[in-house]
Amino acid sequence: MKASIDKNSCKGCGLCVMSCPKKIIKISDKEINKQGYYAAEIIDINACNGCTLCAVMCPDVCIKVE
Repeated sequence: MKASIDKNSCKGCGLCVMSCPKKIIKISDKEINKQGYYAAEIIDINACNGCTLCAVMCPDVCIKVE
């Protein structure tokens, strides 16, 4: 199981960043989404263990773990 982020729905709140035990999610400092936010991004998908904590914390349901 791996997480994926819908960057166009993300508002960059950072709750997923704080909840990730592997610390593999960060808020982008380069890419702005269609809503004008710096969205979250996964920096090392191979380190993702599929724990779903990021998806549970996301208030906008932007993260899926499949």
